[in-house]
Amino acid sequence: MTERRVRVRFAPSPTGPLHIGGVRTALYNYLFARQHGGDFIFRIEDTDSNRFVPGAEEYIIESFQWLGLAFDEGVGVGGDHGPYRQSERRDIYKKYVQQLLENGKAYMAFDTPEELEAKRAEIANFQYDATTRMQMRNSLSLPKEEVDALLASGHQYVVRFLIEPGVEVHVHDIIRGEVVINSSVLDDKVLYKSADELPTYHLANIVDDHLMEVSHVIRGEEWLPSAPLHVLLYRAFGWEDTMPTFAHLPLLLKPEGNGKLSKRDGDRLGFPVFPLEWHDPKTGDISSGYREKDYLPEAVINFLALLGWNPGNDQEKMTLDEMVQLFDLSRCSKAGARFDYKKLVWFNHEYILSKDDADIAALFEPMLRERGIEEPMERIIKVVSLMKGRVNFVHELWDTCCYFFQAPEAYDEKSLKKWWKEPAVASTYVRELCDFIEHSPVFAGAELEPLVMEWIAAKEWPVGKVMNAFRVTLVGAAVGPHIFELTDYIGKEETLHRARRALEVLPEA
Repeated sequence: MTERRVRVRFAPSPTGPLHIGGVRTALYNYLFARQHGGDFIFRIEDTDSNRFVPGAEEYIIESFQWLGLAFDEGVGVGGDHGPYRQSERRDIYKKYVQQLLENGKAYMAFDTPEELEAKRAEIANFQYDATTRMQMRNSLSLPKEEVDALLASGHQYVVRFLIEPGVEVHVHDIIRGEVVINSSVLDDKVLYKSADELPTYHLANIVDDHLMEVSHVIRGEEWLPSAPLHVLLYRAFGWEDTMPTFAHLPLLLKPEGNGKLSKRDGDRLGFPVFPLEWHDPKTGDISSGYREKDYLPEAVINFLALLGWNPGNDQEKMTLDEMVQLFDLSRCSKAGARFDYKKLVWFNHEYILSKDDADIAALFEPMLRERGIEEPMERIIKVVSLMKGRVNFVHELWDTCCYFFQAPEAYDEKSLKKWWKEPAVASTYVRELCDFIEHSPVFAGAELEPLVMEWIAAKEWPVGKVMNAFRVTLVGAAVGPHIFELTDYIGKEETLHRARRALEVLPEA
């Protein structure tokens, strides 16, 4: 028997922004497909026209472009199994609805919303199933003549799946093992609505997975209750041989407390739950995104990969290619994964450290331009090489190293209290050091530093007090890189200008 080609799909609904949990699901599908040399399909499940949100589909596509996860076929890519939007597949679904009806696997129900509500009031925990369906208005309980008359009059109806009670349904799940559910707990799910001539998620999902030859369905734990129904639908169509293997991923949990991660948690604790910033077209509300918060996409991907999956070693930082090599669905946890957003900050720092200085400089340069600073790229790269280890985000570089590009306009009080607490002494240190530097035959730090150290020793002055007082005049605070790396960058003229200006404005007594 020929081994089946691995084909997986990510199939979001365009009902709003893409949640970070959905990104994790897509990532696991991507890793699985790449590891097995298979196909990663992008399908849009938009059969619920009432919940459609303009711009959501475009947002989802842009999110994956930023994250660097490429689809092999689907919306925006093309392929041999299209169309890939469910709203464009109406005629396909109608054919399979008719097949179920003709084979006695489904039936038409004409109950109005009011009738259903009345039945729910009458029967506690009402479920439309084998015990109640004959009390309702459907093609099983009504005479054929009445059914024909209802259809002829244009009466709206839904098609329900006929669930036979007392059947043990086995779902093989790579992560959770064998899951067994008795069909008696399932209701006769609605598969199709005549009102909009569209199927519900359950039918469209099964038909598309079959026709698109999906081999594995990797999705969130919240879909596990649907799996037995989907198994029964595959059987109803006679598609047992092409039934995909399931893998239901653990939930993403709140950083603290119990429950599923929500946008409210992000708002409360100050981190995004969407990959990109989202502008709600209905309310005008703006929700933050990881891209706009200055996270590197590689850091987001690496962080998400380890939420519910263990690579089997102690390695935390991995390239996408390394993740593909190590990924194994059987090493996914059944238990929920806590969303430790502080760990993501750590990942971002690590990726800034490992990323090429020129790449970080390219991200930093527009921030300089916004402030009216035009510097050659090679000089920006130099600053980045000195300072990137001190930041968690690229935008923090400005506050961390703005003194490379402009003289301080104010001086930190804490630094002054420590290093300028004897103004007359500190002023003397800086004034005489400026005179020494001005008349030094060399200025490059590697040559100047030993001369300065010899000079300070000859004066019998404390090195720390002299150099930190000098640093405050150049930086505005007792922070920054090695002082001679800074003087090399800003040059002799600017070094002396900054120090002497500080002598003019700082107290001398």
